[in-house]
Amino acid sequence: MDGDFRTHFVREPNAGKSNPALVLNADYRPLSYYPLSLWPWQEAIKAVFLDRVDIVAEYDDFVHSPSCKIRIPSVVVLKDYVKPQKRVAFTRFNLFLRDEFCCQYCGSKGDLTFDHVIPRARGGITSWENVVAACSRCNLKKGSKSLRQVGMTLRKPPRPPAAEELRNLGRRFPPNHLHESWMDYLYWDSVLEA
Repeated sequence: MDGDFRTHFVREPNAGKSNPALVLNADYRPLSYYPLSLWPWQEAIKAVFLDRVDIVAEYDDFVHSPSCKIRIPSVVVLKDYVKPQKRVAFTRFNLFLRDEFCCQYCGSKGDLTFDHVIPRARGGITSWENVVAACSRCNLKKGSKSLRQVGMTLRKPPRPPAAEELRNLGRRFPPNHLHESWMDYLYWDSVLEA
């Protein structure tokens, strides 16, 4: 086994996190925008060798084994189409994404938690229709009281989001790093402005 391959990544712990591959569905759209569908380079190369993906773009970097040298993929497309989920899982992340990462009482964007509009102490349930993103200050102010009791209002009524709605919202929150080879595939399905 080539010792350079192992020691290079042991000495540089962040090297294993570099060069992620953007994963596109068979229709050339990302599997998800937020979080962006990325695989570590190791997973991308494994999928190439298992003939599950085609390489669309590559980094300038290479990985080596004793018998071959391969450029690291930067964009891969699945050979089989993965049908997007119609139903959205009720998770903290999806709730924050639905509410665009801002408090549904005051509009602030920091220190978010979630709040039951009808408090659980008053029979409120944990559901899309009763839970909203809230900053800690507003959550504390409201406590287990009704909105009317504390004089607060919601920016928009809580409701279950559609899967396509969350995908579109996710495109508004790009990650900190976008490789130039990904740009042609991230927003191609959006309407072009004249």
